[in-house]
Amino acid sequence: MSGLEEGLRGLDSGGQLAAVRAMPDHLRDALWRIESARLEDGEAAGVLVCGMGGSAIGGDLAAAALGDRCTRPLLTVRGYAIPAWATPEWTVLCCSYSGGTEETLACFEGAQALGARCLVATTGGPLADAARAAGVPVIGLPGTLQPRAAVAYMFAVAAEAAAAGGVAPRIHPEIESAASGLEAAREGLEQRAAEIAERLAGTVPVVYGSGLTAPAAYRWKTQINENAKSAAFSAVLPEADHNELEGWSEAPGLGAVFLGDVDQHPRERRRIELTAELVAEQATAVVAVETEGSTPTERLLWAVMLGDLVSLRLAAEHGVDPTPVGAIERLKDELGRG
Repeated sequence: MSGLEEGLRGLDSGGQLAAVRAMPDHLRDALWRIESARLEDGEAAGVLVCGMGGSAIGGDLAAAALGDRCTRPLLTVRGYAIPAWATPEWTVLCCSYSGGTEETLACFEGAQALGARCLVATTGGPLADAARAAGVPVIGLPGTLQPRAAVAYMFAVAAEAAAAGGVAPRIHPEIESAASGLEAAREGLEQRAAEIAERLAGTVPVVYGSGLTAPAAYRWKTQINENAKSAAFSAVLPEADHNELEGWSEAPGLGAVFLGDVDQHPRERRRIELTAELVAEQATAVVAVETEGSTPTERLLWAVMLGDLVSLRLAAEHGVDPTPVGAIERLKDELGRG
């Protein structure tokens, strides 16, 4: 039994550790499910990925992994409406793990009214029903996960939707290679997560990313929020150096994490080094992480998997079950769900 398993014993009611460890398998299964949906290729003006929470992050991650290989926009929409400037020439991918996310349902209705090409990724629910009634392709997802644990599926779906829309090249082989790389790195990632969580224990983490690692930093923040039931924040460099940096002059109890990557602009890498030195004067802990992997996709997903594991290690430190999200469920009930 690993240290993380031991720490989560009796706490992990929803099998969050098993889900994170299964990320390589999720990537492979996602590719199979996408192929089974038989998406037709086309030429879109761009692709909008509509979703919330764990169902939206895939769009951000796909855009980062593809980077300048995108020849047209790949954008994530979090909210109730697609942009007013969108035209029928855009492809709209609506992602809702549950199929009942009200914001995403509203975006689907808006895309249909616009006459845009639509795609859907979900486990079922009203979104799947509406899509099938409209003849919209549905990429079916397994219904055994927490929505935030389906990150590999949402990433692969967004990347393949971009390829189907002619927005970017297909990176199917890169995703398969990343799955193998993550499998090989899994034990080392768990050990690194334990070291990072030990340093962040008792702090409010602020996670910084730049370029490829910007959406990974946000993923770290949200996973610490949901799994460890703890406050956490994220920011992007170089922007944070023009405002947030000043706030570190009075920052008791904060821990800083900097996610570096070999392909970051040299000036961004230098900013990470200098910013880490400056915040160290006030931060309770400063952690530097350099992504590992042979491709942008592998390095990005390596950072995501590490952050997920850190969040679970912090959950164990806090003695909390990572699965329930009571405050979120209460909010949905107050909004009138069911």
